Amino acid sequence: MPAIAIETSGYVLHARAWRETSLLLECFTPGQGRIGLVARGVRGARTRTARADLQPLRRLRLSFVTGGEMGSLRMAELETLHALHGEALLAALYVNELLVRLLARDDAHPHLFGRYQRLLDALVVTRASAWPLRCFERDLLEAIGYAPLLDTEAETGAPLRPDGRYVYRPEMGPLPWRPEQGGQAIRGSALLALASGRQPDAADLADLRRLLRQLLSAQLGGRPLTAWSLASLARARPHAAG
Repeated sequence: MPAIAIETSGYVLHARAWRETSLLLECFTPGQGRIGLVARGVRGARTRTARADLQPLRRLRLSFVTGGEMGSLRMAELETLHALHGEALLAALYVNELLVRLLARDDAHPHLFGRYQRLLDALVVTRASAWPLRCFERDLLEAIGYAPLLDTEAETGAPLRPDGRYVYRPEMGPLPWRPEQGGQAIRGSALLALASGRQPDAADLADLRRLLRQLLSAQLGGRPLTAWSLASLARARPHAAG
């Protein structure tokens, strides 16, 4: 496959040192999706690209050449810095880890890229990250082909009742909850809120956190996220990321 030169906006999702002066980057762009790039020489004394810019949560103007499994970065210029701290920073790094783990390389998701940008913008100004995260998790599952069923019963197709109680089977969707069958119940109002994008009450929001972790875990092949371990340390704090 011939090499192609590309210039586009994008984000670094993850960076790690490689050899003495280079970095291996996982990036997210609207037209190429998740891509791997080698940034050669950026850890050296003389470089046209600042190593500090090749970090997560900065929108960059990326110039690179594709070819093989990893492309080669030519230049990166800072466009926007999302200044995040505390809970918002943990939430953003959690989302980056999700994207690295769940998106296939070279599979464009322009709508999800736009959602990612809006999420980072929202995290800059919001004091509580839980609801923006739940909405992004929903959109990520849809983008990779596993959109959750949120407004009808899985077996009958009947509309969910806001006051109904359901058990969610990842391979099917919501089914009427019966105490004798076991499983954790979730209210129809929680599922309908996620379907419509209207923020639910605190109890429904907590149930959606558990549900979406269950659905994401099914796609992660049983390998938990590092961010979930970090979030468990802060579980006593409200609205912990992830």
